[in-house]
Amino acid sequence: MIQLNNVCKSFGRLQVLKDVNLYVKEGEKVTIIGPSGSGKSTLIRCINALEEPDSGQVFLNGEQLTHRNKTMIVRTHCAMVFQQFNLYPHMNVLQNITIAPMKLQKKSRAEAKEVAFYYLDVVGLRDKAYAYPSTLSGGQQQRIAIARALATRTKILLFDEPTSALDPEMVQEVLDVIIKLSSESITMAVVTHEMGFARQAADRVVFLDNGVIAEEASPDEFFDNPKTERARAFLSKILR
Repeated sequence: MIQLNNVCKSFGRLQVLKDVNLYVKEGEKVTIIGPSGSGKSTLIRCINALEEPDSGQVFLNGEQLTHRNKTMIVRTHCAMVFQQFNLYPHMNVLQNITIAPMKLQKKSRAEAKEVAFYYLDVVGLRDKAYAYPSTLSGGQQQRIAIARALATRTKILLFDEPTSALDPEMVQEVLDVIIKLSSESITMAVVTHEMGFARQAADRVVFLDNGVIAEEASPDEFFDNPKTERARAFLSKILR
């Protein structure tokens, strides 16, 4: 579902991604971890065409992203949940969730509302359908953002550190929703700094360091027996 071939990306003189190769199978759940500045968010933004690689290729569901077709392909196959919730403040929850299916996928209002209420049930917030974002906690807003992404019914769901903007007591309620989704057939790639979640919800852990994939393995293999010295050093700091 996701394939990156020799992807490179620089910002000015800083090369953030260096010949990254990644393959994510249909239905697979991959967590992407690594130190700050390692290129994790840039990697996920290249998958979603929010950043365009300087070189290399990105494929979604077998279709290569190009400058000309990337918007259409991403909208067809992919939805994303950001660090910040990015909800429209002048719209209530239901309007935030239904706007993309109606505007981009040409769903009827009735169909979009039916799907929205279904996913509000999934994230446990049906009672907030007519509330406005400013009245919700950070955790609730992020759960609404997840429902909004799910309502597009795309095959790929991307998360860019979905708990980094939350107060500690709100983190688990969002992680619980994502863990619940991990049992579904959706293909997921999640950038996270929550190591317990990375171990619990992933089929595979990808460790990014200094713009390269330094190691990838099953969660048990990675956390119990990391192969590289850099991964061991990272885990010794973050898990102590």
